[in-house]
Amino acid sequence: MADKKKDYFSALYEVAKVVNASLTPSRVMEEIVSCVADTMKVKASSLRLLDSRRKKLLMGASRGLSDGYIRKGPVLVKESGLDQKALKGKTIYLKNAQADKDFQYKQKARTEGIKSVLVVPLMVEKKAVGVLRVYSEKVRTFDEDERKFLEAVANLSAIALENARLHQALRQDYDLLVAHKYRLDDN
Repeated sequence: MADKKKDYFSALYEVAKVVNASLTPSRVMEEIVSCVADTMKVKASSLRLLDSRRKKLLMGASRGLSDGYIRKGPVLVKESGLDQKALKGKTIYLKNAQADKDFQYKQKARTEGIKSVLVVPLMVEKKAVGVLRVYSEKVRTFDEDERKFLEAVANLSAIALENARLHQALRQDYDLLVAHKYRLDDN
């Protein structure tokens, strides 16, 4: 048990390093899903972000999922009880996604070999911006340490993605300001 907790702390440290080192959202998301899948020893991990209208969860990054599963169709919030609950700030566990009414793509989960799923929200200032999921290929009960680890990674992820978004917005504003200044100088 002590080794498992040590692994979680080491993984959190690695996630924090990535968060601190990169302002590129795609790189941050890729590192996060890889770290989570490796540390929790699960079949797969994914990070999905809400679209601007808050109706769909768009794939940000995944590890361990087939291309066919990733392209299965849109994850519509209104059709996914699982994500509706998670986006309200709750950690959600499904023992068997293949049979759970809250899982939108049960048949695709069966084809992909997904059984248990753990989902945590990505929250920025008490507002959900996405979800972080882990998928197990067998029925698995995620213990309290695993849940806390995934919640901590999700919190770090949300902060990192918000920082990257703000950095990009600031960069665009700066570029516009410089372009405007050069136009004024030319006149």
